[in-house]
Amino acid sequence: MAEARRYTDDVPEAAESELRRICLSLPEAYEERAWVGTRWMVRKRTFAHVLGVAVDDTGPAVVLSFRSSGEELEVLRQAGHPFVVLGWGRDAMGIVLDEATDWDEVRELLTESFCVMAPKRIAAQVERPTA
Repeated sequence: MAEARRYTDDVPEAAESELRRICLSLPEAYEERAWVGTRWMVRKRTFAHVLGVAVDDTGPAVVLSFRSSGEELEVLRQAGHPFVVLGWGRDAMGIVLDEATDWDEVRELLTESFCVMAPKRIAAQVERPTA
C-alpha cells in the first residue's frame, strides 16, 4: 500500500528567502502562493515550487520541484537522495532541501528549470553555467 502524503506550507524562512533571491533574479520571473507552498513562474509557467511533504507521522521534508532536460535529467533520475523523481510531468524532478543543501547547485538547477519553461527569447537573456 502506498504511503499517505500530506502537503504543507512548512518551509523554513531561510530556505524560502534563498529560493526567492535566486528565482527573482531571473528575467520576468515572479512569485505567487500555490495551492500549498510557494511557486515561481515565468509567463504563467511554474519553474520552481517549494513545499513541505510529510509521509505518515514523520515531520515534513522540504521539497523543491523543478524542471530539467536532456542528459542532466537522466543523471538526476538516477542520482538518488536528495533527488526525487516526482512521477508527474516528463521533465519534473524534486530535490529535498536540508542542512546539506548545496545552494550553488540549486541555483544551477533553477536556472536550467527557468530556461526549460521560459519562452526562447527570455531564456536567451540568461547566463547559464558551462558544463
